Amino acid sequence: MADATWTAMNSGVIRQPIAPADLGTAVLEPTGAFEAGSYASFTLTYTAGTYGIDDTGALRICFRFAADQTPPQFTDPKAPGYTVIEASNGAILDYRFDPKANVRPWDRTLYIKVVQGYLEEGDRIMVRFGVTDGGSPGMRLQTFAEETFEFRVLVDPIATFNFQPLPVQPTIALVPGPPDRFVAVLPTLRRAREPFALKLKGEDRWGNPSDRCDVTFALRATAQIEGLPATVTLTAGKRAFGIDGLSVAEPADLEIELLDTAGRVVARSNPLRVVAESPYLHFWGDLHGQTEETIGTNSAEAYFRFARDLAFVDACAHQGNDFQITAEFWAELNRLTAAFDEPGRFVALPGYEWSGNTALGGDRNVYFPTEGQTIRRSSHALIEEQSDLETDCNTAAELFEAFAHNEEWDVVCFAHCGGRYADIRRGHDGRFEKSVEVHSAWGTFEWLLHDAFDLGFRLGIVGNSDGHKGRPGASYPGAGKFGAVGGLTCYLMPELSRPALLNCLRRRRHYATTGGPMGRPFIDLRARFTREAVIFHDDPALGGSAAGTARAAEMGDIVQLPEGEVEIAFDIVASAPIERVELFNGKDLIETIRPYEVADLGPRIRVIWEGATYRGRAREVVWDGSATFHGASVREARPINFLNPDKTLDRVGANGLAWRALTTGNSGGFEVLLEGGEEGRLELSTPLVQLDLPLAEIGLDDRVFTVDGPLPRLLRVYRLPTTDAERQLRASRRISLKPTGDNPLYLRLTQADGSRAWTSPIYVYR
Repeated sequence: MADATWTAMNSGVIRQPIAPADLGTAVLEPTGAFEAGSYASFTLTYTAGTYGIDDTGALRICFRFAADQTPPQFTDPKAPGYTVIEASNGAILDYRFDPKANVRPWDRTLYIKVVQGYLEEGDRIMVRFGVTDGGSPGMRLQTFAEETFEFRVLVDPIATFNFQPLPVQPTIALVPGPPDRFVAVLPTLRRAREPFALKLKGEDRWGNPSDRCDVTFALRATAQIEGLPATVTLTAGKRAFGIDGLSVAEPADLEIELLDTAGRVVARSNPLRVVAESPYLHFWGDLHGQTEETIGTNSAEAYFRFARDLAFVDACAHQGNDFQITAEFWAELNRLTAAFDEPGRFVALPGYEWSGNTALGGDRNVYFPTEGQTIRRSSHALIEEQSDLETDCNTAAELFEAFAHNEEWDVVCFAHCGGRYADIRRGHDGRFEKSVEVHSAWGTFEWLLHDAFDLGFRLGIVGNSDGHKGRPGASYPGAGKFGAVGGLTCYLMPELSRPALLNCLRRRRHYATTGGPMGRPFIDLRARFTREAVIFHDDPALGGSAAGTARAAEMGDIVQLPEGEVEIAFDIVASAPIERVELFNGKDLIETIRPYEVADLGPRIRVIWEGATYRGRAREVVWDGSATFHGASVREARPINFLNPDKTLDRVGANGLAWRALTTGNSGGFEVLLEGGEEGRLELSTPLVQLDLPLAEIGLDDRVFTVDGPLPRLLRVYRLPTTDAERQLRASRRISLKPTGDNPLYLRLTQADGSRAWTSPIYVYR
């Protein structure tokens, strides 16, 4: 950005005591374009400027927070990231790498200090990243594409510990690799004869849409689709492809498969339900992410373009940390949302992330109906210009009160958990805060929903990416600290527009998923009553008036049922085989429904671990471990939610496995198909759970092994049918209501691929 304040604040500098031309120069070799996630070697040469570098002066070479390339290491010449640093004049240098040693977003820092001697003008410091002389494969590059990946160099030439950025910074381009998988996306719900499109792309092994596709696929649909060609060709140079003008004449549930020349299924779309009539359609959105102007990657304009054109979502919003959003950038965000918002095609929603510390309420997402609204920041921590300081709201309670005082009733907020976590016990206002984000790239946070139940708040459930890699709607974890694929939310709306989206959010008429290529199931949840019930769309505890009376309610409704009984009915067409559907009344599990029975079980065993250590940043749980199936051999083994390609599941002999895995509130694990072993046993060891379990005791119901702590951490073992089959499940259950208080009735879907979905509750009370 051209804004001088922005440049200063994001280099970690407030004062400019030395003219930029006197700071020296940095040159990187080689330069050009490199495949994201590949290995390479570079030499960065810093040449001292007018002042040289004095004794105890230093350099910083910084990378963005989201960057996940191999960190420099200086001790093992055979390992990735081996780095050698030396001065041309023989000055003695001390150096270290610290992932948080500079002002965000440039916090991943290689610190190089002159400890004996000094540099004169023209002397050099050479930094060789990824030295391969001793057997190292090099430095693995950042796993996500970026047009200008920067080796940001800052210098403290006079040893005052005041680091200034060089006026010209070394950069390279990171580009997608060849396709590793193919993705086919359909809408989830459309009416008969209503036109729709099939969207296609290839993704490299790290999830970047690839521009190196060169392949023709046959197309096979499970129902008659008008306008669907027999084949489709994906050509090099493009990262996305579409077939428009498709329609289906009669109600049906359908998928489209991509077949290679040998007739193998290469990709399968998410399901599409076609109905005769419906007051709502399903639209998918990711309303939470950041870009390089705050702590993320790539530009805000590229962010919206990616969501629309490469992730194939219908709605998107930018949620930069408020304490990094200058007045100039706020104006730019408003310009972008106005430019990208196109009713009927794509919704770009104005907003920002209120980023208060947890002690002050914690992170909130804020969304506006129109541009030009006041940004009320939690602080000006990284904004030098403070002429609008009076608009700051330092606590979540102050933020909500400001909305009310100014009668900004159209504002909608979410509570979420990212770096800071929202503490809705410290601040919540149901007039504005309508949902909690239970899943993002940071992990899964059902405890946030449970907090709401404990406090009696009537909130919906959303999932978003909270991504920092510039890939909203298709955010993968890469090799960094993000432990999950970014989530998505399906919004039930009569049309694709801002007013419809905000109204949908206020009514909680949506469901959340853990995202990914197969993260778009069709879900319908309804309640039926034996007596007339009073239906509310707005919380009556906050003054909401009744919408009428009825004997049925939909996802998100608040229902007063003075007498009579309630039946919950659901209809699911999953995007992968269904493992289970769990019905909940608040925090209480009512029933687990599976599309198979005990008689269907076979020699297929699944082990799942899940949980988080802590609500805050240090939430990762390491599940590295091993398993041996004594008395049985492993015919097949498959990882579940090993979302980072660096995390592996390996065979050990004929009956053993070893793995590297972690969770951040979400779940992962593996399954095996065994031969023999009716009298055998499973011996398993992880840092938190060790067990020795007879295989005969593993059946339909989970064997659960829990670990004490502030949040649930557990390992589950259970048995499955030999093969998955059912992608569709429809059922209804009579529910016993609690006599007082709310009955938040909702479901959680778990698919066989490990992905999950949650519906917003139907709140029923007597």
